[in-house]
Amino acid sequence: MPTAHLTLDPRAVVGTVNRRLFGSFVEHLGRCVYDGIYEPGHPTADAHGFRGDVVELVRELGVSAIRYPGGNFVSGYRWEDGVGPRDQRPRRLDLAWHSTETNEVGLDEFATWLELVGSELMYAVNLGTRGVLEALDVLEYANIRSGTRLSDWRIANGRTEPHRVGMWCLGNEMDGPWQLGHGTADEYGALAAKTARAMRQVDPDLELVVCGSSGSAMPTFGAWERTVLEHSYDDVDYISCHAYYEPKNGDLDSFLASAVDMDGFIETVVSIADEVKAARGSDKTINISFDEWNVWYMQRHLAEEKITDVEQWPVAPRLLEDSYSVADAVVFGSLLISLLRHADRVTSASLAQLVNVIAPIMTEPGGPAWRQTTFFPFAETSRLATGEALALALTSDTHETEQYGKVPLVDAAATHDNGATAVFLVNRSTTEPAAVTIDVAALGGVGLVSARTLSDSDITAANTLGDPERVGLADNTSAVIADGILSVTLPPVSWTALSVATR
Repeated sequence: MPTAHLTLDPRAVVGTVNRRLFGSFVEHLGRCVYDGIYEPGHPTADAHGFRGDVVELVRELGVSAIRYPGGNFVSGYRWEDGVGPRDQRPRRLDLAWHSTETNEVGLDEFATWLELVGSELMYAVNLGTRGVLEALDVLEYANIRSGTRLSDWRIANGRTEPHRVGMWCLGNEMDGPWQLGHGTADEYGALAAKTARAMRQVDPDLELVVCGSSGSAMPTFGAWERTVLEHSYDDVDYISCHAYYEPKNGDLDSFLASAVDMDGFIETVVSIADEVKAARGSDKTINISFDEWNVWYMQRHLAEEKITDVEQWPVAPRLLEDSYSVADAVVFGSLLISLLRHADRVTSASLAQLVNVIAPIMTEPGGPAWRQTTFFPFAETSRLATGEALALALTSDTHETEQYGKVPLVDAAATHDNGATAVFLVNRSTTEPAAVTIDVAALGGVGLVSARTLSDSDITAANTLGDPERVGLADNTSAVIADGILSVTLPPVSWTALSVATR
């Protein structure tokens, strides 16, 4: 049986866990908005047309901040189309996803929905086909109380109070050739800096996110970050990272070790940002907004679902609707471990996406909503991971993977908050349980509050419309504390959350 040992010390602090680490992402893509959060004819719909069953699940998920309205969608979006009387809003072509956008839901409606679920708005501006002026316009509409044409227009549209959006993304994936308005790092960096400076003339306290690479495999990765930050370092607060993972050529061992790649991605971007900081002699630190991350079977979807017919622009087509397995959820949980491990620099993150589209929540039009397997690690981590992320003294047996070489079979992260400590564990072995011992002596006298594991004898098992509760968390009865040691056995391909508290 593989073994691992770790030591918890509340003095060994990585950084404070920012609640924005448990953010998500709603894009006008497929059925994320329409049939997802918004379905006026649904039995649970409220007066605004929002599905009540989805609202309840989003609350349970514990999402803190939600990035909106894109994504690739935003680079062709005209925000004005989505405000004002619905019967006067235009239908537009969405070139990003080859669909028709009805504009039934826009900024005001989405802000209303966020109030229902208790989340913060993180708004992305269009720097693909638009620019500085439009960014200033949407900022004025959203955040100025009254007395100007755009703020008074918001009031006339029924929103007396400003939206008070504090965090803004300056475009989306502008390094990608697929992006409307794609340009060079110099072109984008200069535009982002101009936009940031203009927005700060309205409100100097805004938190602004500049686009980093859309993936670490991009040929411009590294050089893009450096050039963009050389233009914008003084004007922004965050640089974005995006990463999606899927098994390749049936290589399950490498897939289960995906967090190794995420770790490297984060650490490379941090080093580049700090290099630019040092070269400028700046005392300001740029943090990371990991504002797109997930398991996504991208190659399958791009091959099977891409709409290209110039005569067909469907409304809310079924796109990117992955059904997630136990193995997917374990990888997903390990990515959360990576984010926690870097809580000192990753202070915002957005699970992409929230409903139907590569999402933890699925819906059927007129029917039920249900939790995917990935719902459980996110909800449990969001609930338990508070206070400070801890630096762990972790030793583990290892094994070889094709993509990442030798990796630990057990990975872990932990948080500590005023006597309450949470530990998150993954067993990457596909065949054997792992015996883990955790030295908790430095925490004082603690007792076990909960031990819950996601695993299954069938790692391909998933929750579906026909069987929505096939997979879930189960109590791990192997967890015990004796003589300052917490012992637990982790099943193969499993994710576990432990909670202990001072007695």
